Amino acid sequence: MDVKITVDGEEIPLNEFVEQIIGNMVVGGVESLKGVDENWNNISINIEKD
Repeated sequence: MDVKITVDGEEIPLNEFVEQIIGNMVVGGVESLKGVDENWNNISINIEKD
């Protein structure tokens, strides 16, 4: 699993442990949603602060 976090255009380095924790949390949440194909290839999340 490859996880990348970018804040204001700058990629934030992640160690393997943090990459696995964040990746597994996102995958678990998204796969539990109705309509998500179990054979997905890419998940993108964009968060903008008000």
